Amino acid sequence: MKFFYPAMIGFTALALSACATTPANLPTAQAQLQPTAGNTATGLLTVVQQADHLSVSLHAQGVPPGLHGFHVHEHGDCSSADGSSAGGHFNPTKEEHGGPHAMHHHVGDFGNVTADANGNVDFTIDIPLTQLTLDPAAPNALAGRSVILHAVADDLQTQPTGNSGARLACGVVTLQK
Repeated sequence: MKFFYPAMIGFTALALSACATTPANLPTAQAQLQPTAGNTATGLLTVVQQADHLSVSLHAQGVPPGLHGFHVHEHGDCSSADGSSAGGHFNPTKEEHGGPHAMHHHVGDFGNVTADANGNVDFTIDIPLTQLTLDPAAPNALAGRSVILHAVADDLQTQPTGNSGARLACGVVTLQK
């Protein structure tokens, strides 16, 4: 009996700490970004669906310093050397291209990310579920699409792409649970 109580206390503490660090059944998705031909950019996109939004984060490396357009593209296909197999911007609502906080924009317009002097990107954005969701049955589903990191900054105006140049890296978004 003298070992029972310390063991129970230890087990309870372990169980409670696990609950504090693990979200309860929140849908998640990831995409491993791989470089297109002649480029070195790689990264990991992580998406967690919250009650009313998607929490999106990108951690990348090997990216030329500066601003780069970052978008969801219509096809979950990164098989071509230049990333063109991903198709155009994901735009099921047929809106004009714009920044992620503009009144009118593609649901996949994430705006620009910044690569530091060492080529590292740490980017986060919250996207309303009315714009994108991880529900694979929804017309605005992110899962099964690709994400593209572009060579230059998105000007947030030029139609239909923001004039963000070539595709540096591509990854397909897949549900994790």
